[in-house]
Amino acid sequence: QLQLVESGGGLVQPGGSLRLSCAASGFSLDYYAIGWFRQAPGKEREGVSCISDSGGSTTYADSVKGRFTISRDNVKNTVYLQMNSLKPEDTAVYYCAAEVQIRITTVQAMCNMKPRPDYWGQGTQVTVSS
Repeated sequence: QLQLVESGGGLVQPGGSLRLSCAASGFSLDYYAIGWFRQAPGKEREGVSCISDSGGSTTYADSVKGRFTISRDNVKNTVYLQMNSLKPEDTAVYYCAAEVQIRITTVQAMCNMKPRPDYWGQGTQVTVSS
């Protein structure tokens, strides 16, 4: 019943843009912090951007600062990741994940997976090809 579904991935040229969506079903995101994580082949999963339940706190990995923007629309029960100026090194499977806000200390801690979020989507492939 508790599901997160990512969409919006695909193939894009370097310098292009994509907007990823993470739609929740079976539960409300009102009390959940949400994170975007990515995993490239041969690399560990890493936090990209995380946002608090109210949207008041956000954090970004150094590699994406100034290029990616996380946002949420709790009415639509959806979280977004706007990705601009994409680079080949952004190629990865992107996952969204949710954790009840009360269980995390900071959004940075969530992006460090401390603790690891309880709920994960299936992932969406982003390929930035030259």
